[in-house]
Amino acid sequence: MSSADITVAKPAYWEDAVAHLVRRDRILKKLIPKHPEVWLKSRGTPFVTLARSIVGQQITTRAAESIWQRFTQAAGSRPSPASVLRIGEPGLREAGLSKRKAEYVLDLAVHFSERKVHPERWSVMEDEAVIEELVAIRGIGRWTAEMFLIFNLQRPDVLPLDDLGLLKAISLHYFSGEPVSRFEAREVSLAWQPWRTVATWYLWHSLEPIQY
Repeated sequence: MSSADITVAKPAYWEDAVAHLVRRDRILKKLIPKHPEVWLKSRGTPFVTLARSIVGQQITTRAAESIWQRFTQAAGSRPSPASVLRIGEPGLREAGLSKRKAEYVLDLAVHFSERKVHPERWSVMEDEAVIEELVAIRGIGRWTAEMFLIFNLQRPDVLPLDDLGLLKAISLHYFSGEPVSRFEAREVSLAWQPWRTVATWYLWHSLEPIQY
């Protein structure tokens, strides 16, 4: 990948966000310069992003990657709602998905194929409106919907208060390792607006190489 390709991949708002966060937050002023070559990159189509999120729920990254590889062998290298519906629950179970996750992925495929969700409109819809559509799908809660807003739609001001990694980083950097409440995390984040996604991204990176 050339440097030009990398530049294109950076969200248009990233530099403005970094400038704001460095100016407004003493912790991020120290953390951000430690990660000069990382920024948010979009991942795949909406359907693939959501299917991968469901597959990876409550299992290790390594296990999720293994099952995803088997899933794509069964449903195709670029899985679609049609290919998932074609292989059905037996094919999903054979790929390593639990019965419940197979049901969730099938429900996701039904929502897309029957146009119960509107991915073509999501780019212009408000965050909460997108979340409302997504959480109507079995197996997708608010956390998964917020990860979708961050990684697929690259929304700049998402604060995923259900994310354990974010809460851990806030605890470590702002509260000397003491447990933090959602209220306390939200209070810390006030200085980050309207770039809470970017602040969250760097706090994730402060813990370890990002696995999201």
